[in-house]
Amino acid sequence: FFSLILNKYALLMNPLARSVEELLPDSISSTYWCFITIRTVLVISTVCAAFLIPFFGLVMALIGSLLSVLVAVILPALCFLKIVGKNATSTQVSMQLIFNFLFIVSFFRMYLSYENTKGINSI
Repeated sequence: FFSLILNKYALLMNPLARSVEELLPDSISSTYWCFITIRTVLVISTVCAAFLIPFFGLVMALIGSLLSVLVAVILPALCFLKIVGKNATSTQVSMQLIFNFLFIVSFFRMYLSYENTKGINSI
């Protein structure tokens, strides 16, 4: 379980580190020390954010739930309708409306979860 969390963190941080490396000149970004320094700074900044921002885990869980619904439900349906265009049947369009409704309900549930977690600060 612990190795799964570490692998997931590394997979999420690698694109960010590579994009930072691309901003640097080739003479600097190609060195091993640049590779180590950028990733170390990213880990330290993540740890500092987790310690300094109250309930960082809850906030990230709420953001993750919203984005996972967006990526898993809404985007595939929108891409399908964009590809099909005006040839979409009424059943396909109604399914898209249902998916959009589910997304709005999920967003509303996330907002209510956020409102419930605000009470944790007063404890």
